[in-house]
Amino acid sequence: MTDDSAVATDGENATEDREEQLRDVVEGVLSDIDAAHEDYERGYTDADATLSVVMTHVERLREAHDAE
Repeated sequence: MTDDSAVATDGENATEDREEQLRDVVEGVLSDIDAAHEDYERGYTDADATLSVVMTHVERLREAHDAE
């Protein structure tokens, strides 16, 4: 006899996969935004270029969220 509550369904696996993908996107976006901010703070880029990078990553977050 097996415990059916311990068996994951395909739907649960798909949900976990999507959550993991979203988590990966968020981690990547935050890392890239931190790097852009550091470049700005060091004077390597101006505010417009930094904001452009940030908004590009915000769009990545929106797309990843909408794909969920």
